[in-house]
Amino acid sequence: MRSKVASIEEVVDQLNYAKKKLGLTSVVTNGCFDLLHRGHVEYLDSAAYYGDCLTVVLNSDKSIQELKGKHRPIVCQEDRAFMLSALPFVSFIIICDEPRLDNVFKMLPIDVYVKGGDYNIHNIDKGEKAVLLQKKCEMEFIKFVSNFSTTNLIEKIKKLP
Repeated sequence: MRSKVASIEEVVDQLNYAKKKLGLTSVVTNGCFDLLHRGHVEYLDSAAYYGDCLTVVLNSDKSIQELKGKHRPIVCQEDRAFMLSALPFVSFIIICDEPRLDNVFKMLPIDVYVKGGDYNIHNIDKGEKAVLLQKKCEMEFIKFVSNFSTTNLIEKIKKLP
Protein backbone atom coordinates (compact mmCIF):
# COMPACT_ATOMS: atom_id res chain seq x y z
CA MET A 1 0.00 0.00 0.00
CA ARG A 2 1.30 3.41 -0.98
CA SER A 3 1.37 5.84 1.92
CA LYS A 4 -0.67 8.98 1.46
CA VAL A 5 1.13 10.75 4.30
CA ALA A 6 2.97 13.85 3.09
CA SER A 7 4.34 17.13 4.33
CA ILE A 8 2.13 20.16 4.07
CA GLU A 9 4.36 21.56 1.33
CA GLU A 10 3.98 18.38 -0.75
CA VAL A 11 0.20 18.39 -0.30
CA VAL A 12 -0.04 22.07 -1.23
CA ASP A 13 1.89 21.37 -4.46
CA GLN A 14 -0.30 18.34 -5.31
CA LEU A 15 -3.56 20.17 -4.56
CA ASN A 16 -2.55 23.27 -6.50
CA TYR A 17 -1.78 21.07 -9.49
CA ALA A 18 -5.05 19.13 -9.11
CA LYS A 19 -7.08 22.33 -8.87
CA LYS A 20 -5.37 24.38 -11.59
CA LYS A 21 -4.54 21.73 -14.17
CA LEU A 22 -7.30 19.20 -13.58
CA GLY A 23 -10.10 21.36 -12.18
CA LEU A 24 -10.51 19.17 -9.11
CA THR A 25 -12.10 20.27 -5.83
CA SER A 26 -10.13 20.19 -2.57
CA VAL A 27 -11.87 18.98 0.58
CA VAL A 28 -10.14 19.24 3.95
CA THR A 29 -11.05 17.79 7.32
CA ASN A 30 -9.16 17.18 10.51
CA GLY A 31 -9.24 15.07 13.63
CA CYS A 32 -7.58 12.56 15.93
CA PHE A 33 -9.08 9.35 14.50
CA ASP A 34 -7.88 7.45 17.55
CA LEU A 35 -9.22 3.88 17.65
CA LEU A 36 -10.49 4.13 14.09
CA HIS A 37 -14.10 2.89 13.99
CA ARG A 38 -17.14 2.78 11.74
CA GLY A 39 -18.22 6.30 12.70
CA HIS A 40 -14.86 7.67 11.54
CA VAL A 41 -14.99 5.77 8.26
CA GLU A 42 -18.56 6.85 7.49
CA TYR A 43 -17.67 10.44 8.36
CA LEU A 44 -14.63 10.45 6.05
CA ASP A 45 -16.60 8.78 3.26
CA SER A 46 -19.25 11.50 3.60
CA ALA A 47 -16.57 14.21 3.64
CA ALA A 48 -15.10 12.84 0.40
CA TYR A 49 -18.50 13.29 -1.25
CA TYR A 50 -18.00 17.08 -1.23
CA GLY A 51 -15.09 17.09 -3.69
CA ASP A 52 -12.40 15.23 -5.56
CA CYS A 53 -9.37 15.24 -3.23
CA LEU A 54 -9.87 14.62 0.50
CA THR A 55 -7.03 15.78 2.72
CA VAL A 56 -7.08 14.68 6.35
CA VAL A 57 -5.10 16.83 8.77
CA LEU A 58 -4.34 14.27 11.48
CA ASN A 59 -3.58 15.40 15.01
CA SER A 60 -0.15 14.17 16.07
CA ASP A 61 0.36 12.29 19.32
CA LYS A 62 1.71 15.50 20.85
CA SER A 63 -1.31 17.60 19.88
CA ILE A 64 -3.76 14.93 21.09
CA GLN A 65 -2.07 14.90 24.49
CA GLU A 66 -2.50 18.69 24.63
CA LEU A 67 -6.18 18.40 23.67
CA LYS A 68 -7.26 15.21 25.46
CA GLY A 69 -4.73 14.49 28.20
CA LYS A 70 -1.66 12.38 28.86
CA HIS A 71 -3.37 8.99 28.39
CA ARG A 72 -4.28 9.66 24.79
CA PRO A 73 -3.88 8.76 22.03
CA ILE A 74 -4.42 5.04 22.34
CA VAL A 75 -3.02 4.39 18.84
CA CYS A 76 0.18 6.17 17.74
CA GLN A 77 0.14 8.66 14.86
CA GLU A 78 2.02 6.39 12.46
CA ASP A 79 -0.55 3.60 12.90
CA ARG A 80 -3.51 5.99 12.67
CA ALA A 81 -2.05 7.46 9.46
CA PHE A 82 -1.44 3.97 8.05
CA MET A 83 -5.07 2.98 8.61
CA LEU A 84 -6.36 6.22 7.09
CA SER A 85 -4.09 5.59 4.08
CA ALA A 86 -5.95 2.34 3.47
CA LEU A 87 -9.21 4.20 2.85
CA PRO A 88 -9.66 4.67 -0.91
CA PHE A 89 -11.45 8.02 -0.56
CA VAL A 90 -8.61 9.66 1.41
CA SER A 91 -6.14 11.38 -0.93
CA PHE A 92 -3.61 12.91 1.48
CA ILE A 93 -2.78 12.86 5.18
CA ILE A 94 -0.82 15.58 6.95
CA ILE A 95 0.29 14.86 10.53
CA CYS A 96 0.11 18.11 12.47
CA ASP A 97 1.60 18.99 15.86
CA GLU A 98 -0.49 22.13 16.25
CA PRO A 99 -3.75 21.71 18.19
CA ARG A 100 -5.23 24.66 16.26
CA LEU A 101 -4.97 24.76 12.48
CA ASP A 102 -5.10 28.43 11.46
CA ASN A 103 -1.60 28.28 9.96
CA VAL A 104 -2.24 24.97 8.18
CA PHE A 105 -5.48 26.30 6.71
CA LYS A 106 -3.68 29.44 5.49
CA MET A 107 -1.31 27.26 3.46
CA LEU A 108 -3.75 24.69 2.05
CA PRO A 109 -5.90 25.36 -1.00
CA ILE A 110 -9.35 24.54 0.42
CA ASP A 111 -12.64 24.57 -1.48
CA VAL A 112 -14.67 22.76 1.16
CA TYR A 113 -13.95 22.29 4.86
CA VAL A 114 -15.80 19.45 6.59
CA LYS A 115 -16.23 18.94 10.32
CA GLY A 116 -18.17 16.48 12.48
CA GLY A 117 -21.66 17.03 13.82
CA ASP A 118 -20.56 18.13 17.27
CA TYR A 119 -19.39 21.34 15.59
CA ASN A 120 -21.21 24.09 13.76
CA ILE A 121 -20.44 27.53 12.36
CA HIS A 122 -20.82 29.02 15.86
CA ASN A 123 -18.52 26.72 17.86
CA ILE A 124 -15.57 25.95 15.60
CA ASP A 125 -12.31 27.55 16.65
CA LYS A 126 -12.47 31.32 16.00
CA GLY A 127 -9.00 31.54 14.45
CA GLU A 128 -9.66 28.58 12.14
CA LYS A 129 -13.08 29.98 11.21
CA ALA A 130 -11.57 33.37 10.35
CA VAL A 131 -9.09 31.77 7.92
CA LEU A 132 -11.80 29.61 6.32
CA LEU A 133 -14.09 32.62 5.87
CA GLN A 134 -11.22 34.64 4.40
CA LYS A 135 -10.59 31.85 1.88
CA LYS A 136 -14.32 31.85 1.02
CA CYS A 137 -14.48 28.08 1.23
CA GLU A 138 -17.67 26.19 1.90
CA MET A 139 -18.11 24.69 5.37
CA GLU A 140 -20.07 21.49 5.86
CA PHE A 141 -20.98 19.81 9.14
CA ILE A 142 -21.72 16.08 9.00
CA LYS A 143 -23.89 14.51 11.66
CA PHE A 144 -22.45 11.67 13.70
CA VAL A 145 -23.22 8.02 13.20
CA SER A 146 -25.01 7.04 16.44
CA ASN A 147 -23.24 4.98 19.08
CA PHE A 148 -19.76 5.23 17.60
CA SER A 149 -17.06 7.19 19.42
CA THR A 150 -13.55 6.57 20.66
CA THR A 151 -14.58 7.63 24.17
CA ASN A 152 -17.40 5.05 24.16
CA LEU A 153 -14.98 2.35 22.98
CA ILE A 154 -12.52 3.21 25.74
CA GLU A 155 -15.28 3.03 28.37
CA LYS A 156 -16.47 -0.29 26.99
CA ILE A 157 -12.92 -1.71 27.13
CA LYS A 158 -12.50 -0.48 30.73
CA LYS A 159 -15.59 -2.48 31.75
CA LEU A 160 -14.24 -5.76 30.37
CA PRO A 161 -13.52 -8.39 33.03
